[in-house]
Amino acid sequence: MTGFFDFESLGLYKKAMAFIDLVYEQTKSFPEDEIYGLTGQYRRAANSIALNIGEGYGETIPLALRYLRISKGSIRECVVCNSIALQQNYISSEESYSAREKLLELSKMAVGYKKYLQRL
Repeated sequence: MTGFFDFESLGLYKKAMAFIDLVYEQTKSFPEDEIYGLTGQYRRAANSIALNIGEGYGETIPLALRYLRISKGSIRECVVCNSIALQQNYISSEESYSAREKLLELSKMAVGYKKYLQRL
């Protein structure tokens, strides 16, 4: 699907969308009693990364940086959700590592985007 909106071409946004897919796939196997617990929290946090990138794009620089800070907080929240999922044996070490690699990449890209915005 091609993007109709400028922010859809951002590498950070594309990676965030790919991470959402990973989280939804991983959480499908979580216990049913976690649907309103860890499953929902992990999915909301993953969604929040992309949602805030999209919402902040094209706004004033201070507002865009605010939304980016929220996205970065959601990245950290996903790290904790991932740790809990691993600790509870809902995901394997390999699945955890894969998600954490993607989160680290998202975090680095967010820092790069922040620096770009601050130069404008």
